[in-house]
Amino acid sequence: MTISEIKAFAAELRKNPTPAEKILWEYLRKKQLDGRKFLRQHPIILYAIKDYIAFYIPDFYCAQERLVVELDGKIHLKMKERDNERDRILQDYGFKVLRIKNEELKDIDKVLGKIRSCFRK
Repeated sequence: MTISEIKAFAAELRKNPTPAEKILWEYLRKKQLDGRKFLRQHPIILYAIKDYIAFYIPDFYCAQERLVVELDGKIHLKMKERDNERDRILQDYGFKVLRIKNEELKDIDKVLGKIRSCFRK
């Protein structure tokens, strides 16, 4: 994929958010959470070598905190190994990764607290 194809793919993901993404986005958008700017489905380019681009498109990303927030629905129960590998790679590049189960959104204050706990003081 080229950079423009990656950006187009991310734009398509933003057009079709999951119900869980819609819920959390209402609390993260427009710097509502402690003034931190979050982006939704924003590509993170890890590296590029010749025609190969290593990238990741997290559910939510805060560049100021280098924080990736992923919402995990039931499909992630079958993808634990893959998710763990992706998390490790992102952590190797200096990102913090926070995984939140969709069911946790029932207590949004607790979820927002978990996200805040990842912020530098």
